[in-house]
Amino acid sequence: MAELIVDMLISVDGSAYGTRSPGYFGLSGPDLEHWVAKEDAIPRLNVMGRKTYEMMADLPAEDRDESWETMSKKPTMVFSRTLTTSEWPGVELCANDVVEEVRDRKRRSEHDLLTVGSLTLVHQLLNAGLVDHLRLLVFPLVLGESGEKPLFADIGDFALELVDQQVMDAGTVLLHYRPAGDPPYAE
Repeated sequence: MAELIVDMLISVDGSAYGTRSPGYFGLSGPDLEHWVAKEDAIPRLNVMGRKTYEMMADLPAEDRDESWETMSKKPTMVFSRTLTTSEWPGVELCANDVVEEVRDRKRRSEHDLLTVGSLTLVHQLLNAGLVDHLRLLVFPLVLGESGEKPLFADIGDFALELVDQQVMDAGTVLLHYRPAGDPPYAE
């Protein structure tokens, strides 16, 4: 059975987006670029929502790097009830229920699934218990004023088991977790 991997880029205070922040919060470097290239080479089905797809598809040419080029050519399932066409080769538009479709794809896919951005979609998948790997790239900054979209807003409680960690450029930390059931509660 295929597994679902969620990769999220966040600030230390948990924001998945900064209103004044460039890509990778402006903190990309050789370690991060190497990790992204290595991950891009693994055959997976990318999974994203309409807003993320439109944002990525509409990036100006000068902002499209090698990672963007690779991603735009990979098999990708975009969840949308409004899109009818895609500019990217290999995009499958899906109007089905996110939870049911991802559950079905995990059962029948030969490759793992990987979310790309898509915070609303990630929230649904976490709450449905479908996430097998949660990989957080934590960037060393606090976005108290300009941060938006807290990663764990509207998410139920769950424990995590740390699988691996890696310190990258400029103090960015990759934390790789597996969900580990309910957290301990006080009696």
